Amino acid sequence: MPNTERLFRTEAIIMRRRDFGEADRLLTVFTPGRGKIRLIAKGARKPTSRKGGHVELFTRVDMLVAKGRDLDILSQVEMVEPYLPLHEDLVRAAYAAHVVELLDRFTGEEEENARAYYLLRDTLGFLCTEEIENLRLAARFYELRLLSWVGYQPQLFTCVVGNEAVNAQDQYFSYAEGGVVCPEHAHTERMMPLSLGALKVLRYLQTQDYETVRVLNLRGALHAELERVLHGYITYLLEQRLQSANFLRRLRRESMAD
Repeated sequence: MPNTERLFRTEAIIMRRRDFGEADRLLTVFTPGRGKIRLIAKGARKPTSRKGGHVELFTRVDMLVAKGRDLDILSQVEMVEPYLPLHEDLVRAAYAAHVVELLDRFTGEEEENARAYYLLRDTLGFLCTEEIENLRLAARFYELRLLSWVGYQPQLFTCVVGNEAVNAQDQYFSYAEGGVVCPEHAHTERMMPLSLGALKVLRYLQTQDYETVRVLNLRGALHAELERVLHGYITYLLEQRLQSANFLRRLRRESMAD
């Protein structure tokens, strides 16, 4: 049912913003009760504007919004959480851009998904507080949980072809079928090899909360395999590569070259 009230108040996280007209900003925000919405922050680029400092990327705000004919209008805004480390460190900012891009790609406008909102809120907090080397784990946890909340949870416990429980051995992953395929049924070239170690970690990430999984200490090769499988699946679903994922890989290569 469409929202008909003229004014509404909501918490929101700033996902995207761009200049609009001479002094305004066009914002894309994600809210717990209304999903993703676009709105205009009038005069936000003026030096005297009270809104300007409250509509930075990756910030959590409380806002009063007026319904408009074409676009909603930001009437009032107050900062709730600035997530300052995301603005002070390039690597943290890149991971924040990644989780926001994923949510943006997997959701349409005004599709309510409170679980996705709170997942984004919590993950931005994790990206502020975790050690740099743990950010990859936080990203994999987010990717798996978001896939579940938007209807693409990968099947990790039974073979998606034969529907039987998989044995404790190396398996395959099918992007098209959306889950694990046992060696007996892996007969096409589109299957991605999946080691037993990676399968165990994926299952653990899918079934436990972040406070439990954050203590995992994974080898670089295992991190790379988890990223390869999940990003391959995400790319298949979206039918395009993620810009943020490419940038993160470039940052990682550059840091290794230093």
